Amino acid sequence: MRSRPERALRTAALALATLAPAALADGVRIVMQNSPLAGFRYADAPVLWTQLREGDALALVREPENPHDGRAVRVEWQGYKLGYLPRRENAALAWALDRGTPLRARIARLREHPNPARRIEIEVYVD
Repeated sequence: MRSRPERALRTAALALATLAPAALADGVRIVMQNSPLAGFRYADAPVLWTQLREGDALALVREPENPHDGRAVRVEWQGYKLGYLPRRENAALAWALDRGTPLRARIARLREHPNPARRIEIEVYVD
């Protein structure tokens, strides 16, 4: 049996996927989530920092075989791994990606911050 939060996340993802075609016909972008980038220090993000721009397109790649998190969603910029969606925020998006929901992501915000987990904010939306 699934937990109440997990059921709620799945219901929200399914509802957004169902609403997406009608909204897109009207030129509306449905934002599913804003999240900080997790794992900034452990991927290519520090090296690429000066090249990143707000609004840049990002790719979301499922990693169901990830040994640390079976719902892992890798975030890539131009083929480079920047990091991951935070584990506490990836359940609905992993579920949607596994079912073929066309999701897009972009860099919503960049900022210098002493905490690397607060340097890049990602916006995920239904395409």
